[in-house]
Amino acid sequence: MDTSRRAFIRTAAASAVVPVLGPAVLDALERRLEPFDRLSPSAAATEEEFWAEIRKAFPVPADYINLENGYSSPQPAPTFEAFQRHQAAINGGLSFYMRRTKAGDLEAVKKQLAELAGCPVEELVITRNTTESLGTVIHGIDLAPGDEAVMCNQDYGSMLEQFRQQSRRRALTCVEIDLPLHPASDEEIVATYARALTPRTRLLLVSHMVNITGQILPVRKIADMAHARGVDVIVDAAHSFAHVMFAVPDLGGDYLGASLHKWLCAPLGAGLLHVRREKIRGVWPLFGDTGMAADDIRKFEHIGTHPSWTVLAIADAIRFHRMVGGERKEARLRFLQQYWTDRVRGIPKVYLNTPGGARACGIANVGITGLTPAALADALFDRFRIYTVAIDTGPVKGTRVTPHLYTTTAELDALVKAIGALAA
Repeated sequence: MDTSRRAFIRTAAASAVVPVLGPAVLDALERRLEPFDRLSPSAAATEEEFWAEIRKAFPVPADYINLENGYSSPQPAPTFEAFQRHQAAINGGLSFYMRRTKAGDLEAVKKQLAELAGCPVEELVITRNTTESLGTVIHGIDLAPGDEAVMCNQDYGSMLEQFRQQSRRRALTCVEIDLPLHPASDEEIVATYARALTPRTRLLLVSHMVNITGQILPVRKIADMAHARGVDVIVDAAHSFAHVMFAVPDLGGDYLGASLHKWLCAPLGAGLLHVRREKIRGVWPLFGDTGMAADDIRKFEHIGTHPSWTVLAIADAIRFHRMVGGERKEARLRFLQQYWTDRVRGIPKVYLNTPGGARACGIANVGITGLTPAALADALFDRFRIYTVAIDTGPVKGTRVTPHLYTTTAELDALVKAIGALAA
C-alpha cells in the first residue's frame, strides 16, 4: 500500500472516532460556555448570554425571522465545516474509501449514536430519514388481508400514506382515530387508542411528539396497553429525538424511527431506525439482502450507494448536541415556546392547537379565527417577515411555529406583536 493511501485511511478512520472540526471552532465555543456550566438546566434556559453564544454558531437569515425549524434544522458552523471536510477527504479517494474504510467508520458512528439513543448498537441502523425508517417496518412486516393497523389523523402524512398503500396492496384495514388536542390526562389519550384495538389489530403507530402541534404523547403507557393486547408498536420520534430527553427503550416501542437532520442538527438525509432485537427477524428489508442473517439489524443497511460524509457528520452533530447539553436544550426550547404562547393566550380570536405545560416542548401551533392557515402564514411572512408553515389537517388548522436554539426572545416578541395585529 503506498504512502498516500495510508495517509488517507488514517485521516478517514480518525474522523469517525474524533470528529474533524474547523480550526478549534467548537473548542473555542466550549471554553466560552464553561462559566455557565454551574447553572441548572432551568436557569440556563433563560440565560440569554449563553444562548447568544450558541446563536453565533448558526447561519441566521438576515432578511426574515425563521420560525420553521421543524422541517429541518440548520447545521451549526462546526458541524457544517466538519461535513465539508469529510466530503473533501472521501472525494479524494472515493472508491477506495467506500470499499475499504466505510464499514469501519459506519460502525464507529453507530456506536456513538446508539449511546445517545440509549440502546444497544445491535438494535440500531442509520437511515436517511424517519419516512425510510418506519417505511422499512410498515412494508417489511408480513400482513394478511383483514389485519388492522391503528394510527391517528395527526400522524405524519408520509406514514399515513404508507399504511394506506398497504391497505390497497395487502388489504390491511387502517383505523385512523381522532386525537384530542387538549387532553385532560394521559389516561384519556391511552383510552382513545385502546378503544380502536380489536382482535385483528397487528400494529399501532404513535407519534412521540406530534409533528403538526408539538403535543407529546404518553408513548410508554400506550405501548404497555397495546402489548397487553398482543399489538406491536411503531414509534415516530422524528421530532422528539434530540429535542426532549429520553432513552429509546424507555418508550417501550418495538420499532422507532427518527430524523437526525431535525433537532440533532445533522446534515440532510440522516435518520435512524431502532428495532427490538427479538423483532428484527420478522421484518423484511426493503432491498433484498441475503448476505446478512435474518436477525441481524445490518440487513437494513443495504440501500445502495449514498453519501458517507453525511454519516460521518452525525458524530460531529452529536458532539455539538452534547456541548449544548440535552437537558439545557430541552429547557430552552420549552421556555421559548411558552414565552410566546403565554403571551398570545387570551388575545381575542387567537387559539392554540397545542396543550400547555409538559405536554409540549419547542413546537406549537396557533390559529386566528377568520383566517385560513395559509392566509395566516402568508400574512406573517409578507407583512412581518416571519417564516412559519401553514397546517390544515383534520382538526388542526393553524400555523406551526418552531423556534430553535438560535431564536431570540426579541424575535418572539415580534411574533406576538404580529399575531396581535392580525387578530385585531
